[in-house]
Parts: sequence; structure tokens; C-alpha cells
Amino acid sequence: MIHIILFRPEIPQNTGNIGRLCTCTYTRLHLIHPLGFSLSERYIRRSGMDYWKYLDLREYANWEEFWQSEERPQRIWLLTTHANRLYTDVKFKDGDGLLFGSEGAGCADFVHEALKETRITIPMPNKDARSLNLATSAGIVRYEVLRQCGV
Repeated sequence: MIHIILFRPEIPQNTGNIGRLCTCTYTRLHLIHPLGFSLSERYIRRSGMDYWKYLDLREYANWEEFWQSEERPQRIWLLTTHANRLYTDVKFKDGDGLLFGSEGAGCADFVHEALKETRITIPMPNKDARSLNLATSAGIVRYEVLRQCGV
């Protein structure tokens, strides 16, 4: 199993789309609070559609609760624009986690410090662009993991 971890996501449509991706690819979704929305909001239901009820979801009150959880993946790759290593240079393994920061702020400095050895990035040729959409980024990397695993 692969895990997608969202650190303080802010936009319900992105989380709904990622939830749908997780359901379709047998991926566990971890949500680290605070969230910028309620999971009962219609936006998350609309973007996740009827897939949400099949989602393998774990929620955590904060980073510390997630970090101490026995259900968290042991090897976590932090996706960030502040990395030099490309996601395509990684040999992903079963049980890995893909961590994505919030749409507005990314991940906190303490998360970057905890995962400084496993920070990876998706290349963006246009250096004037700030970042890719969160759901798009999750899909790109999740499907690379599937490709590597021969699916």
C-alpha cells in the first residue's frame, strides 16, 4: 500500500479529487489537521463523488499525532518546490508515503527538517510559476509509483 499525506490542506476540491485518486488506486489518505474546510462540505463530496465512502482515510489532530501514529508510513517523501532531487530519481517501495503541504503555505519548517533527506520535486520548466495544483501533483507522483510497481 502507498500512502498520500496532506499536511493542513486548505481547498476542499483538491482534497476531494485526491480522495478519489486514492480510492481508484488503493491508496490510503492521511489528513493532518487543521483543515481549511469541513469534510462534510459539499465541495469535497462533489469532487470525491460517490467514491468518498470507499476511501481508506486516517485523520490526525496535528503533525505530532501523525508522527507518533503506528499507522503512518515509515518512509515518507516530501514533495516540495524546495528540493533538487526529482521524483523520477526515486525508487519507490510498497509502504511509502507521499507528503504534500497546504496549497498556500506548503509544509512547516519543522516538517522540512524532519524529512530533509527525502525531499523531492516535480520539475517545472517555467520558473516564473509558483507551483502545480495539489491534486495534479498527487496524481503525477502516485502514477509514477504505479508505473514503477508494474501496474
